[in-house]
Parts: sequence; structure tokens; C-alpha cells
Amino acid sequence: MIPMIESKYVWSDGELIAWEDATVHVLSHALHYGSGVFEGIRAYDTTDGTAVFRMREHYERLHRSAAAYGMPMRWTVGELEVATKEVLASNELKSGYVRPIVFYELGAIGLDPRNARVRTMIATWQWGKYLGEDGVINGIRLMTSSWRRFPSASFPNAKATGTYINSILAKREALQAGYDEALMLDVDGRVSEGSGENLFLVADGKVSTPSLDSGCLDGITRDTVMKLLRDQGYEVTEAEIAPEQLCEADELFLTGTAAEVTPVREVDDCRIANGKPGEVTRLTQRLFEETVTGRLLEYRDWLAYV
Repeated sequence: MIPMIESKYVWSDGELIAWEDATVHVLSHALHYGSGVFEGIRAYDTTDGTAVFRMREHYERLHRSAAAYGMPMRWTVGELEVATKEVLASNELKSGYVRPIVFYELGAIGLDPRNARVRTMIATWQWGKYLGEDGVINGIRLMTSSWRRFPSASFPNAKATGTYINSILAKREALQAGYDEALMLDVDGRVSEGSGENLFLVADGKVSTPSLDSGCLDGITRDTVMKLLRDQGYEVTEAEIAPEQLCEADELFLTGTAAEVTPVREVDDCRIANGKPGEVTRLTQRLFEETVTGRLLEYRDWLAYV
């Protein structure tokens, strides 16, 4: 468990408020029904100061998530970008995690939220490696969860608070069984994703990742890694991946804003290759780290400097 280090301020609908004052009422609609949308974003200490990685794409997805659930957005993408820079600077963070959330608060109870007030808040704090420093170096152990992804039950590419109950169940199951993370299959038994990460498979020098119709999130880190590897000359495809292909893979790794690029050394006690992170995984980690810290100049347009 990576501790969350409290910051001083949270941005709340146009103003900075004290961290401890960033509260909601017990009858907030989102607390009862999961009627909120959110993003996970990282800021990095780069060669030219603090920068937020692919911030615009994250806030564009936040707007799409809200639209999918019919939730009116008060703040534009540009205004949210400015607010993010403001709260990072106010919290004096050179690097850290950014959590914007838009949710229905008071005004309605029951399944029709239209009369509820919509709140928008942005929190920032210091947060380490989501799956642990050792996991980044040596790889983690995955367990295939008994809980399945249901792509047609909601909007799989909208990051809605309520839909992550599915991920909580899978993650808890894996941790209780002694693993580091859950691997989730779709209703047809194909590989989908981790509880909160996309998955990549390397075999015979080719890279693949589950297609979006498996119910996985169209992750921004996923998109980043696909571009980075293609620019290095690798063939990267979106494909149907069967669970039995995982043990036969040369390499596996997970990607996500929180997880960044994390190797997988075992799936269901099946060791992947020699059980150590492979060449493509290490290359991906290096390329990603050099990109988010501003050392690869060709990708600097992905950085929004604070």
C-alpha cells in the first residue's frame, strides 16, 4: 500500500480550500449511487521544472466521461488546466498525482440525479509507485480474477466512480490470495486488463495489447506506450488475447498513470520467460521515464509546464 501524503490545498469550483475542508455531505448523490467521473494524472519534475503529462488529453476524456453520463460540466478543459497548475503550485509539489473529480452532490436522492448540484474538485498530493518500487524493478505477480469485465453494462471508456466497484472486488481478491494485482477477463474469457491498468504482451519481437472491445480502458499511458514503441520500429497491434497466451509470452507489462510501466513476472504462478523483466519492457520503462521528464525532445508537446 502506497501512502498518500496530505497536501495543503484542494481546488474546489474556482477556489483553493484547505485539504481538511474538502468534504461532501452524507446525502451527496455520488456517495449513494457512484454518480461521478474522474481522472488520474501525474505531474513530473522535469529538466525545465514541474510539468503535467498529457493533461489536455486527460481533461478531454473527463469531459467525454461526463457527457456519456449526461452530467453537465461547469468548467472548460482550458479552465481545468489552469486550475491544475494553480493547485500544484500552491501545494509546492515538484511532482505528484492529480485527481480531478466531477460528481453529483446535494439536491436529489434516487436514481434521477438531474436536480443535484454538480461539484468539481481537483486534489494533488505526493504519491509513489502504485505497485511498489520492487514491482517496478523486479516485476509483479498477477492472478486471474473470478470477476469479469462487462463492456456492455456501462461505458468502458468513461472513467466513472461507480464502475470501479468491479475493480475493487478483483483487486481485493488478488491481494487476499497473496498476489500483487488482478488480471481481468471479459465475458467471453478474453484478456481485458488489470484492475486499473492496461496490459501489453511481447512475443517473438512483436507487441500486442487487448483491443477495446474486450472492455479495457482506452488508456492514455497505453496510447503513449504504443506510440513510443512504434516510433522505435516495433510492430504494436490491438488484438484478442487468450489467457493461455500469457504464459507463453516472452514478456508482459502493465501500463497506467498510477502504475506507469510495471513488469509482470508471473501469472497464476506461471513464470513469464525467465521471471525477469525483458528487453522490450526495460526499453519501454526507459522511454516512458525520459518522455515524462522532458529528456526526449520529440515528445515535449505532451508536457504542460506549471
